[in-house]
Amino acid sequence: MIRLALRLGVNAVALWVASRLIDGVDLSEEWQSVLFVALIFGLINAVIKPIAKLLTFPITMVTLGLFTLIVNAAMLWLTSAITSSLDVDGFVPAVLGALVVSLVSWVLSVFVPDDD
Repeated sequence: MIRLALRLGVNAVALWVASRLIDGVDLSEEWQSVLFVALIFGLINAVIKPIAKLLTFPITMVTLGLFTLIVNAAMLWLTSAITSSLDVDGFVPAVLGALVVSLVSWVLSVFVPDDD
């Protein structure tokens, strides 16, 4: 349970950083809204992203994995479509936002302990 809360916090911080660095990615200022968006983003990544990655596997292989960034951008864009607390203004902000979210999540995940 604590690990899940830490992952939610990592997602929240990553989304907040992306909203600060990327023009066109706007996130609510209220911390409750940020946590809600992080929860929705986490659910989308847990449920829809594996299906999307499976369906796009051939093009991901051809592009040597770079298409994964487009899948991540689509997940961010879908989160924006579901919640009113996050607004992504287009394709380029979605890709740049997904890149920032991925990098920040990767860096912060170093501090989240594994159960192994």
